[in-house]
Amino acid sequence: MEHLTEDKYGELMNTLNKALEKDDIERFRYEFLQLHSYDQAHIFNSQTDNARQKIYTYLSPEEMAEILQHFDSDQIEPVIAEMDPRFAVQILEEMSTDDAVDILNTLDKNIVASFLAIMNKEEASEIKDLLHYEEKTAGSIMTTEFVSVSSYMNVREAMLHLRNVAPDAETIYYVYVVDDQKRLVGVISLRDLIIAEDDCPVKEIMSERIVSVSVGDDQEEVGRVMMDYDLLALPVVDFQNHLLGIITVDDIMDVMEEEASEDYSKFAAVADMEKLDKNSFHAARKRIPWLVILLFLGMVTATIISRFETILSEKAILVVFIPLIMGMAGNTGTQALAVAVRGIATGELEKEGKKKIVYREAGTGLITGFTCGILIMAIVYLWKGDIYLGILVGITIMATLFVATIAGAFVPLVMHVLKIDPAVASGPFITTINDIISILIYFGIATVFMNLLL
Repeated sequence: MEHLTEDKYGELMNTLNKALEKDDIERFRYEFLQLHSYDQAHIFNSQTDNARQKIYTYLSPEEMAEILQHFDSDQIEPVIAEMDPRFAVQILEEMSTDDAVDILNTLDKNIVASFLAIMNKEEASEIKDLLHYEEKTAGSIMTTEFVSVSSYMNVREAMLHLRNVAPDAETIYYVYVVDDQKRLVGVISLRDLIIAEDDCPVKEIMSERIVSVSVGDDQEEVGRVMMDYDLLALPVVDFQNHLLGIITVDDIMDVMEEEASEDYSKFAAVADMEKLDKNSFHAARKRIPWLVILLFLGMVTATIISRFETILSEKAILVVFIPLIMGMAGNTGTQALAVAVRGIATGELEKEGKKKIVYREAGTGLITGFTCGILIMAIVYLWKGDIYLGILVGITIMATLFVATIAGAFVPLVMHVLKIDPAVASGPFITTINDIISILIYFGIATVFMNLLL
């Protein structure tokens, strides 16, 4: 199965469209089902409403289930809405439980209730259990389709059990061992199970060093654990260590993409960037609240500047350097913010400690501030021929970069301690806050230098 190039894609689309026009089911299925399900999803999305209705009749629920797993959350609801409800339910029943839950979470509650009412009772029960978990927790993204064996089995019994349950499991690379109370007590790799002697007790070959997560853990923390330990699957347990489900690496990849998109949205002070807005009104509605907040913060800066009108009227040259100082403060603050938020997101914060990060950024701010301060001092002196103006701007840059760097690192760390997502300390907010700080520093120092300036 090869990757579709642009030329092959165009050729294939012509073939599939002709098959759809002629109602040539066999030709369509032959060409379409040779593709990877990702390419199938891409082609399906490019079809007209009438063409998609034909495709629903050409493909089985199992084949459509493979396609829907590659859809973005905003693409699911329109597709489900145009299907026959019974066909949609059959598709959900063919999916892994966690994937079915992901789709149902994008739908209206009334639609979900109607689907569950006509669904197979056993499947509906499993889905209801997962729907009860809080969104973006381990419980909401886990699957209950996993393989476990009893600690009282031997290898022969475990392999027999594995053959019976493996077809319905999402992954069998890890086989989890539970006691008679369904508590997680060990894990065996499939490799170890295959090479062990038939009469060997499972207890003797299982590993008791199990990495697991609690059902209520945040999905971002789950992703970090899976990445740190290089796991393909991660067991999910309750407070009594009962095995409830597993989270697989493909689910975590989706989670990390979602979290990255969410954090980027917050950094840009935009409510939601997971999908492109259909029109300007929707885009503006999301951005206006953030911009209004930033507008009022900007008014604080304007108010501070207005308090120094007398100084500005006497030494108009000071106005020239306001954009430079504010820009440098915003840039260095955003850099420190990015470092701090990344440290929190990757877990480096716990390894290094909050104080070490703040001290390191403070040192960075001191070095960069001193370097830029000396440089601007020389430039201003050569440009305007006023040594005291050069010293004023130089000292301001030194102090501003030092304080702005500390603020950029300190604010997200405080938010982290207060259990607030540090990504909300986005670039625009740090930039505006540092604008206020830099103006106060600049005019405070300028007041001292007033009598010395030419």
